[in-house]
Amino acid sequence: MAELSFDFTGRAALITGAASGVGLATAQLFAEAGARVALLDRDPDALEAAAATVAGETLRFPADVTRSADLDAAVASVESAFGGLDILINSAGIAGASIPTLDVDDAEWERVLAVNASGTFFATRAALRGMIERGYGRIVNVASVAGKEGNPMAAAYSASKGAVIAMTKSIGKDVAGTGVLVNCVTPAPIDTPLVRGLSEEHVQYMLSRVPLARLATLDEAATIIAYLSSEQMSFSTGAAFDLSGGRLTY
Repeated sequence: MAELSFDFTGRAALITGAASGVGLATAQLFAEAGARVALLDRDPDALEAAAATVAGETLRFPADVTRSADLDAAVASVESAFGGLDILINSAGIAGASIPTLDVDDAEWERVLAVNASGTFFATRAALRGMIERGYGRIVNVASVAGKEGNPMAAAYSASKGAVIAMTKSIGKDVAGTGVLVNCVTPAPIDTPLVRGLSEEHVQYMLSRVPLARLATLDEAATIIAYLSSEQMSFSTGAAFDLSGGRLTY
């Protein structure tokens, strides 16, 4: 069987949450496939370390996705440096605390929604302006099975990922016909620092619902994101693509 490969030569990509996990794995794959990659993360030190593992020409933006001005500035800088922005991957996200709903205070609720939902929206809005003008773009949002099913002890996280799925569907339809396609992935737990930071009880609950009985790998996540970001993927928008090990069948 031929090896699955991608060619992003001449394409420019901006990836949020790029200092670790899915964001970094995707950046590495894109760069190996010829893309010019811009890495955005709120941790400057981690961002520098991550950039050293990404081949080719890269840009680095220490920024906070909860501040729309940061994302507007990053997109403008990418467009200036690379001559445009073709691909946006919204990978920045936080799990929030694994706590019962009655223990979720206002600050925790707002913190999780701000990063996962508002951050995705702000980055997408910033990228769309130029993509629509140029008549081409691929936007991929990293959601979660929690956004479809809801996980106990994770009201804020589940709500935020449900919002990501809903905005993907809405924006995908909104810009249909412009040359910009907007999709999301809904993974079961992926072997990332974010998941490893959850309580053991939370992780075991999630794994108990995965028929393949394991965490997804970073390579598996990066590969489906790369396909959704490619020119070959030309007839899907506003869709949620499952990477759930059999957990989701809808």
